Amino acid sequence: MKKSIVASLMSGGIDSSISTFLLSQRKDLNTVGFFLKFWSEDEKEIANKCCSLESERRARKIAQILKIPFFVIDLRKEFKKRIVEDFLFFLKRGYTPNPCVVCNEQIKFGLALEYFLKSGFHFVASGHYAKIIKRKKNKKVFFELHCAKDKTKDQSYFLYRLTQEKLKRIIFPLANYKRKEVEKIAEDFFPGFFSNIKKSVDVCFVKSDLSSFLKRTLGEKKGKIFDKNGRFLGYHSGFWFYTIGQRTGLRLSGGPFFVLKKDVKKNFLIVTRNKKDLIFKKIFLEKVNLLEKIKFPLSLFVKTRYRQKKKRAKLYFENKRYFLIFEKGIFAPTPGQSAVFYLKDKILGGGIISKIC
Repeated sequence: MKKSIVASLMSGGIDSSISTFLLSQRKDLNTVGFFLKFWSEDEKEIANKCCSLESERRARKIAQILKIPFFVIDLRKEFKKRIVEDFLFFLKRGYTPNPCVVCNEQIKFGLALEYFLKSGFHFVASGHYAKIIKRKKNKKVFFELHCAKDKTKDQSYFLYRLTQEKLKRIIFPLANYKRKEVEKIAEDFFPGFFSNIKKSVDVCFVKSDLSSFLKRTLGEKKGKIFDKNGRFLGYHSGFWFYTIGQRTGLRLSGGPFFVLKKDVKKNFLIVTRNKKDLIFKKIFLEKVNLLEKIKFPLSLFVKTRYRQKKKRAKLYFENKRYFLIFEKGIFAPTPGQSAVFYLKDKILGGGIISKIC
């Protein structure tokens, strides 16, 4: 039997390492490990949390233990252009972009996938918690993206911009594993290897915290803060430091206040004390990606933030515009964030929030 060749993306973390381990155990695959080097502020030392020097050393060591080939691909230039500069561009427009969504589309399953396929690989694999299901209908084969078995770790939200052509070339070995099972495998085969790894909770290319990074890159731009009735309350240091629904960092007395709106042209922040003001029923979308053909309007479930519970809504396409109307409204949908469509555990696609009403 001729084996397929799979490029396994390795970050040195537990998930990508066990993902690579599982692939290496398959007799139908030849596995090759790849470490992707991304941009960081400090060129002398890789500070990007996804690809630090220590992460590269761990990934290389795992590959040696598994006795598989290992290579490093330098994507710093493209990462800076497609992810970092894109992130800053949309922040200056008043959006709150999600760089992980763009990275999966443009880098991991974009540039890297294209490179692997041109180099003779059949598949690319990663440690994402998500599931791809192959279906057949009317003699046609198509692929569905589903939530992973472990709903607490599921990352399908960040993958909605994949396409049929990409899905058929991707493997997610952790699709049917719970995180505890992954940790058990790690302890059995690599005892103590991942015990001192710090968990990253911020944007990967940010050296310390996001606010400090934005201060270094975009600077400060003093502007006024008003309540929803037009009453002047104080000043902010730049609207890109804030997102819809945010209550911290406003430094206003008489609160708590929540960011309700950004007026980019006037450099104003509009705030409210009432959280109910942040519940919206209608949102418009741009850059919509659908993983299958659907009929409009369609009743489905939607998440507008990764950790959010799914909400019932209807998806419409009228006058060449996509929009969602929620059954009971949704809290703080934010321009620049992704609205992802679900039918039970299946991802139908999603889009970038462009306007909230």
